[in-house]
Amino acid sequence: MEGGGGGQYNPRTVEEVFRDFKGRRAGLIKALTTDVEEFYQQCDPEKENLCLYGFPSEQWEVNLPAEEVPPELPEPALGINFARDGMQEKDWLSLVAVHSDAWLLAVAFYFGARFGFDKADRKRLFNMVNELPTVFEVVTGAAKKQSKEKSSNHSSSKSKSDSKVRAPESQAKYTKTTPQKEEEEGLDEEEDEDEHGETLCGACGENYGTDEFWICCDICEKWFHGKCVKITPARAEHIKQYKCPSCSGKRARP
Repeated sequence: MEGGGGGQYNPRTVEEVFRDFKGRRAGLIKALTTDVEEFYQQCDPEKENLCLYGFPSEQWEVNLPAEEVPPELPEPALGINFARDGMQEKDWLSLVAVHSDAWLLAVAFYFGARFGFDKADRKRLFNMVNELPTVFEVVTGAAKKQSKEKSSNHSSSKSKSDSKVRAPESQAKYTKTTPQKEEEEGLDEEEDEDEHGETLCGACGENYGTDEFWICCDICEKWFHGKCVKITPARAEHIKQYKCPSCSGKRARP
């Protein structure tokens, strides 16, 4: 374990702390979405008090807390495994996500305090952090809901098959389209771009980029970067019903 979540790494500027925050956040989101089955199995209630750590390398780990007191870095919530079988899985993951958000902020502002960030630097760091949806919002789908509320009304008229896959900007806006659709998109191009920019990946929580390939899960209707779920544009063309890793791995819990 990296010293209670990466103690050997000491970011000293606002940009470095934010980069550290984003890496840890990406690791936690991965544990609670794309790697949820593995995370669930590792949180065995029969084991001792366990914590979920996110690392700057965008990896995650379930492990015992640091032995030193006080630890070099703030520690995540202790004993997340004990609540696993006493709650609905969705509620349990949401609870872990809330505590993960609190830990991420604690670590970021620990670095800020340690290296003497002034009021302006703290405000800038918080604003940068606040631009990203929380882990809780990504895990519960609230981030997507907020995106939809901001989206234009014309998006509701698009059929599922037309909007399932998003190709890079250099290609067609949608891989499945018609001349009529192209004309509609030409008229609403600026409005459509705004809608795309507000979409968030269900795996990493990052915004849509015009040069990135995206795919939508037919079950939970979340959008994902193709690279996050290991789906290429060529492979997507042959998928009749796409299920994201979380949906395809779901099974009945005892």
